[in-house]
Amino acid sequence: MPRKVIITSAVTGAIHTPSMSPHLPVSPTEIAEAAIGAAEAGAAVVHMHARDPADGRPSQDPEHFVPILEQIKAHTTAVVNITTGGSPHMTVEERMRPVSEFKPELASLNMGSMNFGLYPMLQRFTEFEHDWERQHLEGSRDLVFKNTFADIETILGIGNGNGTRFEFECYDISHLNNLAHFHGRGLAKGPLFVQSVFGLLGGIGAHPEDLMHMRRTADRLLGDDYQWSILGAGRNQLPLATIGAAMGSHVRVGLEDSLWIGPGELAESNAQQVARIRTILEALGLEIAAPDEAREILQLKGAANVGF
Repeated sequence: MPRKVIITSAVTGAIHTPSMSPHLPVSPTEIAEAAIGAAEAGAAVVHMHARDPADGRPSQDPEHFVPILEQIKAHTTAVVNITTGGSPHMTVEERMRPVSEFKPELASLNMGSMNFGLYPMLQRFTEFEHDWERQHLEGSRDLVFKNTFADIETILGIGNGNGTRFEFECYDISHLNNLAHFHGRGLAKGPLFVQSVFGLLGGIGAHPEDLMHMRRTADRLLGDDYQWSILGAGRNQLPLATIGAAMGSHVRVGLEDSLWIGPGELAESNAQQVARIRTILEALGLEIAAPDEAREILQLKGAANVGF
């Protein structure tokens, strides 16, 4: 039987700023419509951040999530995955608020502290509508994205307490070792949903050999108690997703991870990126997992058991 592949769409994120693309969703309505469109195109999971509609600044204020979550739940059965990463500029306490309140089926969890260099984007983008945008990028020269063992344990405790499972975001080999540590202690429970992240400055690179090294290491540390997914940043999005899928992975695309659909061509929507990777997956003889199939693969608690 053809293998089922889960497509995740990361709709807006906290890396890119509104001035970088006219297609980046910013308002609650734009973010919700982008998620619904991605689901209609084939995404079984929509990964959600929110923004302050006044200036597009990343926000973990639950009030900014409410209209987004209400619209998504009313118009699609896709799995909603809420970030605990928020923005590297936020405190851990800020970042945990939406997951604590809304008790989603799935939440992202960064598996280690790291340098998080966004400032090279200043070479491409030079004009900004809002002052915070340049500061957001320039400030990453001296920024550590804090995810200590205590932070991770706290977030795992919240998720385990309300039945939320995790998309474990692993930006480097050390993060896989951290995940294996928590898995061994019984705090991170299988099947683990491991999102291998490639191509962000401060994490592992985006060469195919890096992808293979991450896979070999995950196999050695986690055995068969995990589901693997690939996230390639920027221009690496589609090539690495394709390589990963051919090797047995699920895939993640979206405007959080890349603003592009091709060389020098901005993606017009998250749905466009989902449609493109869906075409590739189906050409490889793979089937696209529907939301309820993703729930079964990841052993999620179901949409009836969330807090929104």
